[in-house]
Amino acid sequence: MSGQKTVTPTASSLAASAKAAKSRGLPPLEKWNPPFCGDLDMQIKRDGTWFYEGTPIGRKELVKLFATILWREGDDYFLVTPVEKVGIQVEDAPFVAVDFDVTGAGADQTLTFTTNVDDQAKAGPDHPIRVVRDPETGEPSPYVLIRRNLEALIDRKSFYRLVDLGVHHDGWFGVWSGGAFFGIIPSDELPQDA
Repeated sequence: MSGQKTVTPTASSLAASAKAAKSRGLPPLEKWNPPFCGDLDMQIKRDGTWFYEGTPIGRKELVKLFATILWREGDDYFLVTPVEKVGIQVEDAPFVAVDFDVTGAGADQTLTFTTNVDDQAKAGPDHPIRVVRDPETGEPSPYVLIRRNLEALIDRKSFYRLVDLGVHHDGWFGVWSGGAFFGIIPSDELPQDA
């Protein structure tokens, strides 16, 4: 391929490609199969802040645009457009669930989570909640599946609200949503303070 120069993608070129491909709703990433163009110096921190070349991306609309082209394969994350695919680093989960609404009660309860990039997901069989506990400290890290195979870390205040809604079911303490029960901690591991 003499005469053709390989252009390394930048945040600007990715944003332009994403804007060009964007229609209503999410782009059809699963239909695109662009070549891998290497890694981009972009990282999503645990608190949901996006960084490019070590600097926080302060424009929420740009972060929201990048979030629409985020793709996960195994433990690797990519930004994908029709013409390029670049690797980025994700410290924990790519999104943070910053709030949720509750409708109904008990087994008929539905929890609708909102992320830091304004995505919404109703927890249930298609959007499960899971809790990972640190093996050394026991500290919980709660997540909810938002879309495709991308999760949001549920922020602390929202997790405390979940615990306030918690009930015991089949040996677990957890919450109902969308007709499914999601265990947070085995009932017998809860402190027994009166």
